[in-house]
Amino acid sequence: MAIFKKGKNWYIDYYFKGKRKRKKIGSSKKLAEQVLSDVQLKIARGEYLGVYEEKKILFENFTEEYLEYSRTNKSFSTYHRRDRVSAGHLKETFQGKYLYEITPKMIEDYKAERLKNVTPTTVNKEIGCLKHMYTKAIDWGYLQKNPAKEVKLLKQSPGRLRYLESEEIKKLLDACALHLKPIVVTALNTGMRKGEILNLRWDEVDLKNRRITLTNTKNNEMRIIPVNETLYQD
Repeated sequence: MAIFKKGKNWYIDYYFKGKRKRKKIGSSKKLAEQVLSDVQLKIARGEYLGVYEEKKILFENFTEEYLEYSRTNKSFSTYHRRDRVSAGHLKETFQGKYLYEITPKMIEDYKAERLKNVTPTTVNKEIGCLKHMYTKAIDWGYLQKNPAKEVKLLKQSPGRLRYLESEEIKKLLDACALHLKPIVVTALNTGMRKGEILNLRWDEVDLKNRRITLTNTKNNEMRIIPVNETLYQD
C-alpha cells in the first residue's frame, strides 16, 4: 500500500482481494495518508470498502422469488401468461449460475437459440421478463448491474390493423352462440381484452354515466372506457 502524486493530485494505491485499486484523493498529501490508513484499518477488519460484493444467489432461486413478487403485484394474466411462462424458459437455460455470472453474451446466445423455435415476439417477451427480473434484483440489493440492459429486443413485423366492415360485423354476430354475443358486442365496441370482459363486474359498469371503470387490467392501472350507443342499447 502506498500513496503517490500525479500532477497536482495525490492518490492511494492498495490491493483488495487480489485486485489493485487506485483512487484519487486530492491535493493534500496528509489527507491521502489518512485515507490510506483508514483503508488499511478497514481491510484488517474486513469492512466494506466501496467494492460491491455481489450476492451469491442462484438464478433458479431468484426466479421463484421474482415470481412471488409478480404474483402479488401484477395482474393475474400477466403473471400466468407472461412471467411464469417466460421465467420457466429462462430458468431452464440459466439454472446453476449465480445472478452476477450471467453476461450480455449469454443472453444474446439465449436469444439466438430460442429464435430457432419461437417467434421474435415470444423471444422479446422473455427478454423483457429477464430485464425486469434484474431490475428488481438491483432494487433488492442483490447486485449492481443489469446484464440484460445491454441486450436489444428483436425487430417485430408490425401487425396488420384492420377494422371490420358493417356487413362483417353482422355476419360475426349472426354466427355467435347466444351466450357469446354480449361478449363479442362488448369487445367490438370497447376494444377490451377477453380477460377484462370475462372478469368484468357489475360494480365497474356505470350505465347512468355510460362508462366502464376497469380495475383488473394488465398493468394493474385503472382505465375508464366510454359506453357508446350501440353497447348501451344492447
